[in-house]
Amino acid sequence: MSSDNGIEQTAGCADRRLSSRVENEALDDILSEGLKLVVCGTAAGTRSAQLKHYHSGPGNKFWRTLAALSLTPRQLSPDEAPLLLDFGISLTDLAKGQSGADSAIVFDPGGAELLRDKVRDLKPQVLGFNGKRAAQEFFGRRTVSYGLQPDRIGETEIFVAPSTSAAANGSWDLSWWRDLAERVHRSSVTVGARTQPPQRASSTSCSHRTVWHHGRTSRR
Repeated sequence: MSSDNGIEQTAGCADRRLSSRVENEALDDILSEGLKLVVCGTAAGTRSAQLKHYHSGPGNKFWRTLAALSLTPRQLSPDEAPLLLDFGISLTDLAKGQSGADSAIVFDPGGAELLRDKVRDLKPQVLGFNGKRAAQEFFGRRTVSYGLQPDRIGETEIFVAPSTSAAANGSWDLSWWRDLAERVHRSSVTVGARTQPPQRASSTSCSHRTVWHHGRTSRR
């Protein structure tokens, strides 16, 4: 995950060489219909792309933040990310098919439209951006405030929280994530009432009759 100012401090040239926009280094979405929260970042960080797990970078506060705010019953490890569906949470990135620091990412307006399509189809209660940069690229404007946004996608609220990346420690403020968690806890979705396990949708797999490819959506 990348810093809010869009420039992730990397550990020299070696880290830059590891940054990549190769499609096979992207992370598959962890998505399902009708959950409480979809968390969206910019793109997979270098370490996350290497390990194929979300929020795996050294010092990333994502997993412990979810646990501290009772969004998960315990702190999950990055390789347990699919378990988030059981707690009403989904994960995606704005720039699919890319990885690395924000400075290495080419943001395409098509990424925002694809995210809108996913949200319209899956109808989560809240779309939460992990960091301002993803929200800025999504809205197409430089000025974005933390907190609940005036915009919606259908009935889905949009919330911007500080980046959990260690590269964004200077702008870290847990209180915004606490506000987001309180909104999620008030959600009317009762995940525990499901009688069937959620079907997962990704950029390469089919769920709820929707297949997401990079740049387009097709129905089956």
